[in-house]
Amino acid sequence: MTCPADKIGYICYLRKMVITMNLQERLSPISQVIVALDVDNIARAHELARLLQGTGCWLKIGMELYALSGISLIDEFKSLGFHIFLDLKLHDIPTTVERTLRVLAASGADMITVHCLGGYDMMARAADVCHQADTLLMGVTVLTSMDEKHLADIGVTQDIDNQVVHLAQLAHRAGLDGVVASAHEVPNLRKQLTEFLLVTPGIRPAGSETNDQARVLTPQAALDAGSSYLVVGRPITQSPDPRQALLSLF
Repeated sequence: MTCPADKIGYICYLRKMVITMNLQERLSPISQVIVALDVDNIARAHELARLLQGTGCWLKIGMELYALSGISLIDEFKSLGFHIFLDLKLHDIPTTVERTLRVLAASGADMITVHCLGGYDMMARAADVCHQADTLLMGVTVLTSMDEKHLADIGVTQDIDNQVVHLAQLAHRAGLDGVVASAHEVPNLRKQLTEFLLVTPGIRPAGSETNDQARVLTPQAALDAGSSYLVVGRPITQSPDPRQALLSLF
């Protein structure tokens, strides 16, 4: 189904939300976990995929792993039964993002990210491409490594909560399927965008280190707050037993 950019926010968005939200009602909490394969070699990525196969979790391919492998790992991981979150945070002029997404959406990735700061036109054209390929498109609002001081450094004068809501509403109007935002912003987003997908990074099990994340929450607390999917990396990938670490999140 092809939808013009000005209609994506209504027709295409509702179509995808019905499919996705109905599916999500049947998911176990583990199936709402996206394991971030933020590793520096392909062999380790393969090893982690084999260890996690059959659990029902998603896998995230970020910029580092993508730089090492390109799109080849997507097909390999899909053959093992994983859904793939391709987190490249695209941010460029609308035409460049649109053309890039035509390649990425055809790769089999189930969910892809763009930066909301790329603006309405960039996001709307990106959403059109992804919806034609039945690929979910998520907008990155404010990185979880950032706090209000960091925002001030780049000239953003409003607080994080208001900035996240502003960008999420823009993404909604542009026809995206959801946004990536800290769990601390999720309750407010869920009130205002009730059927939007909310992907939450910065998830840390109780007692684990926060590392370079400034705004974190535990897995169950994030789901209770209204998160749709949780991105968890080092607590799983750096564990002596990654599979058990995943299964022990809840």
